[in-house]
Amino acid sequence: MDVVDLIRVKRDGNALGDAEIDWVIAAYTRGDIAEEQMSALLMAIYFTGMTSTELNRWTAAMIASGERLTFPGLGRPTTDKHSTGGVGDKITLPLTPIVAACGAAVPQLSGRGLGHTGGTLDKLESIRGWRASISNEEMRAQLRDVGAVVCAAGAGLAPADRKLYALRDVTATVESIPLIASSIMSKKIAEGTSALVLDVKVGVGAFMKDRDRARELARTMVGLGSAHGVNTVALLTAMDTPLGLTAGNALEVAESLEVLAGGGPTDVVELTITLAREMLAACGLAGGKDPVDAIADGSAMDCWNRMIRAQGGDPTAALPRARHQQDVNASTSGRVVRLDALAVGVAAWRLGAGRARKEDSVSFGAGMQLHAKPGDVVTAGQALFTLHADDDTKFARALESLSDAVQIAATDAAWAPAPLIIERVGS
Repeated sequence: MDVVDLIRVKRDGNALGDAEIDWVIAAYTRGDIAEEQMSALLMAIYFTGMTSTELNRWTAAMIASGERLTFPGLGRPTTDKHSTGGVGDKITLPLTPIVAACGAAVPQLSGRGLGHTGGTLDKLESIRGWRASISNEEMRAQLRDVGAVVCAAGAGLAPADRKLYALRDVTATVESIPLIASSIMSKKIAEGTSALVLDVKVGVGAFMKDRDRARELARTMVGLGSAHGVNTVALLTAMDTPLGLTAGNALEVAESLEVLAGGGPTDVVELTITLAREMLAACGLAGGKDPVDAIADGSAMDCWNRMIRAQGGDPTAALPRARHQQDVNASTSGRVVRLDALAVGVAAWRLGAGRARKEDSVSFGAGMQLHAKPGDVVTAGQALFTLHADDDTKFARALESLSDAVQIAATDAAWAPAPLIIERVGS
């Protein structure tokens, strides 16, 4: 086949055939197609889209570029969750042991943060000794013994996506819904789970700002999961305001432990419990042990401790704390009616909690504590945020991001809370 012919097919708005898709994905993964040619094909897809038949085959070819995990002999159904990323989104941390404590096996392959959204692996690596990279054999053993694992995806899982993702990032083709959906779902399907719940974030702090596009992405991913034998549902959830009261690695671990202990911010608890019930229903465990009971009886916390120890971590060790703290105070009294998630995420990133490039390191103790959320009444001089950084010269840039992050209105101003769960997509 000739890749130029395939580029021309997509450029002119026509569909690629199964054999053409299989060939182009395999050839690019092997290195037989030049980067500039694949860039042209991605741009053609960006502008002309893909049919559902094309997208199913494209995703299947990406899965076939590497290994597909299986988990025989677990004695319990597998289920997983994927979030498209947001500010303060630490939900995977309490969610995984809660669902495992209710009888499911949770093989959670996660990633690192880039830009203003934090990565689950970065958060967990703030725990002394914890390691993200484990072998497939270790993963299977941990699922049998503990029921829960959060780890990095191995190099053998959907290697085509790794190359395509890097190329999309430098060719302005990231926003293509077919390419987003195939990237996410190829990894999740190859992961080997039988059921999947997608948390598609919508709002200023999310990758998807527009509700209609978020809904389209959710429906596309649900369709891909179903077409490949994975029972898949999606929730659209709000990301105009940060989740919880922390943004930063160790700070978010501490907040997750509060949830597992029966406390924690109401929005984090609500989303965790909602997603847990969806995951259990998706894998056939609806009507069994409820996530609320798993928290109350301590079994979720016990599962957390065993999960952390199984990957070399010490769940009793003190979490890292940044060397410097600085409060940001309210300039006026009234009711908080807006707290910009993107501004908070950028500030936490500038404080050292995130990275600009994949090879950058993060500061585990850096980040922000939020002392007021929309609906709260504050007085002038009251702390709205506490900034945490190992390098106090980072405060100035973080404060620039926060200059218009909070809107305070009169206490009697009309205000109503926005729903956290916007919509459900799937059967």
